[in-house]
Amino acid sequence: MNSSKVRQSENLPCSFVIFGATGDLASNKLLPALFHLEVASRLGEGLTIVAFSRRDWTLDSWREYLRSVLANKVKAKLEGPVFERFLARFRYHRGDINDVESYRALAANLPPEPACSRTVFYLAIKPADFAVVIKNLEAVGLNQPRGMNRVVIEKPFGEDLESAQVLNRLLHQYLDEEQVYRIDHFLGKETVQNLLVFRFANTLIEPLWNRNFIDHVQITVAESIGIEKRAGYYDRAGALRDMLQNHLMQLMTVVAMEPPVALEADALRDEKVKVLRSIRPIAKRAVHAHAVRAQYTFGNIDGQAVAGYQQEENVEINSLTETFVAAKFYIDNWRWRGVPFYLRTGKRLTKQTSLIAIRFKHPPQQLFRETPLEFIEPNWVLLSIQPEQSMHLEIHVKQPGLDMDTRVMQMNASFLKTDEQALDAYETLLLDVIEGDRSLFIRFDEVEWAWRVVDPILKHWLVEREFIPTYSAGSWGPTEANRLFDNDDQTWRNEL
Repeated sequence: MNSSKVRQSENLPCSFVIFGATGDLASNKLLPALFHLEVASRLGEGLTIVAFSRRDWTLDSWREYLRSVLANKVKAKLEGPVFERFLARFRYHRGDINDVESYRALAANLPPEPACSRTVFYLAIKPADFAVVIKNLEAVGLNQPRGMNRVVIEKPFGEDLESAQVLNRLLHQYLDEEQVYRIDHFLGKETVQNLLVFRFANTLIEPLWNRNFIDHVQITVAESIGIEKRAGYYDRAGALRDMLQNHLMQLMTVVAMEPPVALEADALRDEKVKVLRSIRPIAKRAVHAHAVRAQYTFGNIDGQAVAGYQQEENVEINSLTETFVAAKFYIDNWRWRGVPFYLRTGKRLTKQTSLIAIRFKHPPQQLFRETPLEFIEPNWVLLSIQPEQSMHLEIHVKQPGLDMDTRVMQMNASFLKTDEQALDAYETLLLDVIEGDRSLFIRFDEVEWAWRVVDPILKHWLVEREFIPTYSAGSWGPTEANRLFDNDDQTWRNEL
């Protein structure tokens, strides 16, 4: 065996512990993603997966549960040698995350050193429970040796700038930074990774990717679903904390970043931090001009009547929590100064879609149509993240006929060939955790600067507690979002 393979095998964990193994995140995302990695033969031969949960189950009970979960989430057959191999990886550990003795028992059942030098601990639990798990891991020595075992945490990373800093101090008290994997599943999506290739591997594109040619950028993450019995979390968080501060801000950094010196974790994240540090601060008096919030009311989606937010189960009476947010940001650097970035996200919108839309400026002279310049259709680059993963380019071509008239044609570049299947973001990210690649994970200074950007909006809304605009479920959000645009010819791009 050559030395590089030896180093790689030493870097791989032999245990993968899931705290909250019977929760929604594990059931809907982690377990199906791990099974797909098994099907693809990407899990190491010696990897053991430990399901940590309070339920009074045996290993057989867990395996029956696992089978029922995967039956609705995966297309592969739940039989044969691959599935049996996947089942054989699992151990079930009944425990309470608040009970340190549960961790002692867990430690006793994990392979000892030197047989196992690394373990992944995935915290598929409420953010409020991160602290107790981290402290209990330290109490029984499962955070040792420092720099070795890996801890994966899900967003939100704090509720504001101050709480994010408190969480980071807690993590660094017991763990080294290279042990912490802050996961944002949007960064694992094929389209987002393809954006890096699209920009930096094509000399056709990168020279145009600046304020001289781009009019504005829109990033939309629209959800047709409601809060789905998550009122306990969502009514305290809202759309700004739940989506914009993390998912949408991360997408913006990938669109706006400079070419990194190498495709390495810290080089990529250095460039994303530069973008966040360059965002123009929003003054208190300017919040109204830069951000819009709203809350959905009764409406119809796909022909079905749906309740308003305040009628959802466990939502506080007269709650002013926003279920929609739109915001405008400027990046004051050499590449982007003066180009507005419009970000929006919301629940109970018309359809489920995630789209990055880049609109280019009009040509300096209109030659081909006897209409004012402002009425010509602009060129767009459209990057669809969901429901499909593809890139579209809208350009002008001549219409057939005797006159020199133009029309817009859409060129579609799907990322997938007909015989290829898209990976789920969690499959990519879980494999990166296992292999120790931190490129698509978030460093704390990214978290901190993202909070610095949105903190003025949060603080302003905390004191404005008398009224919140509304929008009908099944619409594209409140009309107030249109006032963010700098020019009259700018409108929201809802679909491809």
